[in-house]
Order: sequence, then structure tokens, then C-alpha cells
Amino acid sequence: MKYAFTAFPLVLLCLQGQAQEQQPFTLKGNIKGLPNRYVYLSYATGNMSYKTDSVLSKDGKFTFTGKLVQPVEGRMYLDKKAAMYGEGDMTNFFMESTTMQLTAINGKLKGAKLTGSQTQQEQDKLEAMRAPVMAKLKPLSDAYNNGNKEYMADMRAKKSEDAMKPLKEKLDAIKEKMEPYYDEMEKIDKAFIDQYPDSYVSAQLLRFRVSGMPLQEGEAAYAKMSPAMQQSMHGLEIRKELDGLKAGSPGSTAHAFTKTDIEGKTLSLADFKGKYVMLDFWASWCGPCRKGNPHLKELYTKYQSKGFEIIGISDDDSNHEAWKKAVNQDGIGIWRHVLRGLDWSKRQKNLPNPEDVSDYYGIHSLPTKILIDPNGVIIGRYGGGGEDDEAMNKKLKEIFGA
Repeated sequence: MKYAFTAFPLVLLCLQGQAQEQQPFTLKGNIKGLPNRYVYLSYATGNMSYKTDSVLSKDGKFTFTGKLVQPVEGRMYLDKKAAMYGEGDMTNFFMESTTMQLTAINGKLKGAKLTGSQTQQEQDKLEAMRAPVMAKLKPLSDAYNNGNKEYMADMRAKKSEDAMKPLKEKLDAIKEKMEPYYDEMEKIDKAFIDQYPDSYVSAQLLRFRVSGMPLQEGEAAYAKMSPAMQQSMHGLEIRKELDGLKAGSPGSTAHAFTKTDIEGKTLSLADFKGKYVMLDFWASWCGPCRKGNPHLKELYTKYQSKGFEIIGISDDDSNHEAWKKAVNQDGIGIWRHVLRGLDWSKRQKNLPNPEDVSDYYGIHSLPTKILIDPNGVIIGRYGGGGEDDEAMNKKLKEIFGA
């Protein structure tokens, strides 16, 4: 089971290499019925930077001007605090170095129409392709969002885990029902990428999809992009994702790491040489991860005596107690456990994080499992960008027998 996401967020990426020349844009708004107030616009400007601008709307009319190095997705909103949580009246659209118009007749930014941007026209085509699936998904998405707000309120009220358990189970059930629709959406997105390989919309889609694709499929999609698109903000990030995925795919030598485990003991991957090792990338908060633990326990019990080991690598650096509690609750302390080593302060500043094991294996979705042979070579990837659990079971059976 894949770990589903609910939306593509606005991501402001870094432009590497030589600086590209910025070109001016003008964005005129005419939102009839909008009260006189400040309107905010955020967008990437390249070179590890982004800009948030504001103008005063009068009688629903306003004008933004600025410069762009390439078409980028902008976000316009009215309430800065609400926008941080993806709430409030807002809209996203693709901006270009040209004159554009944003119009609406209901006094709302949400649903406003942007014209003058060729890239936004391509985004409109994608949204039309997605529309039938989105209509089916909406009731579930609304139910999940409402339940999640209730869950967050319970957390703020410091309710006990037992008291919150029924709601969490309800949310997990809704998420599972959403999975087939996300699968349909993935097929639509991939068809769009294939049809429009040189669209900035496709580049952004591929940026978010590539970490969940088999390496060969991702490389093929990247190869269809023009050299200029490969050097765009998203193109550079796609290449980075593919390189990370390659490092964590069959045929590559497994990154040798040393960590302090859950018991406070030193754990080095090198100490496991001569055995088959499964790296299980998971987290206490990942429902699909924990749902798969009973099966992992079966595999460990079945093959451990034949030279099979598991190392759990948890994405719980910010909550050690939740990590330890999950290991205990799920009864998976029978194998070794470490944390991935994520340092959010470094990540937010785009600084190197050499202690983050996930980066060396191209891990961007959970659960993902990496199978390493006795010589330290990766021979299997299951989950994000790899095969499924059925293929994993088959591989282990080939190695160890029935």
C-alpha cells in the first residue's frame, strides 16, 4: 500500500548553476465583489529565493508586477496566517513573464480564472483530465479533512491516545478508500507528462511523481524533456531525485552508515556483512507502515535463522517517545532500530544533512524497503520507486527457499 498524499503543495525550489536572466511580468486582478483589502502573492524567483508581495485591492482591482526566470506556480491569498495551513480564500496558478489577468465575479480568489499564461492553459487541460476523478474523491477528501481538523483539535486539547484511537482508525479507513482514486490520478498525470514533456506543468508533476516511479520509468520521462527544461528549477530537482533513487536501487552499493540504536548501542551496517539485510524505512505516524509490521515479523521469524536481518529506520527524529512506543506496541523490537537522522533546521536552510540516511537511498515515501545482499549490494527496492510486497516475498523465497 502506498502512503497517499492529498495535494501538491506550492514548493519554492532552488535554481542551481548559472543565473538565468529575469524577465518582467504584470498580473492584473479584477475580482468583482472583493472588499478593499490587501492581497498577497508568493512565488519562486530562483537562486534559492522566493518573494511575497502585497498590493491593496480597490473595488476588486489590483496589479502585481515583478520578474521571473521561468514560469512558476504562484499562490495568491488574503490571510497570511491561514495560508500557512492551506486554509482561507486562496488560489494557485502558473505565472509567466508576460501580462496576465485574474478575474472572478463572486468576490473570491478561489476559482478565479487566469488568462494570458500559456502554462496555465496547460494546467487547465490537466485539471479537466482530472475532473471526473476529483469529483469522486471530493466526498472522501472533505470527510478526511474535517476528521483531521477534529483530530488536531483533540491533540491540542492533549487528549489521551486511547481517547483519540477511534478517530485515528476512522481517518485511516478513509485514507484507504482514497487510494484507488489517487492511483487513477497518477495514471492521468503520467499520461499528461508523456503528452506534454516540455511543459512546466509536466516538470512540476514529474518533480513530485518521480520518487515513486521505477528508476527506468523516471529516467525515460526525464530524457524526453528538452535540455532547457532539464536545466529549469524543477528539472534540476528531478535529476537530483533520480540520482538519489539510483543510489537506493538494485545494482548500487548500499550506503554504509553508523547510528546509535533504540537501545543506545552503536549500529553499523558494515557489521551485517555476510547477511541479507532489509532496511525498513517507516514511521510511527505512517499507518500503512505499521499495518505491514505483522507480515515483516512473519518474514523475520521465517528467515532470521538463515541469515536474514532487518534494520528499522524511522522518520521519528522529532518524537523519540512515539518511535519507542510504536516499536513496543507493534512487537518489532526483535530486530534493530535507528532514526533516519533528519535535521529540519538544515533542511529548511537547504544545507547538507550528512546524517540523514534516507537521502542516501532516495527515500521520499513510506513505507519503503531496501534489500541488501551479503556483499553490501542492493538487490531489491520495495515501495517508493520500487516493486510491491509480492515481489519482495518472491525474492526472499528465491534466496532462502520455502
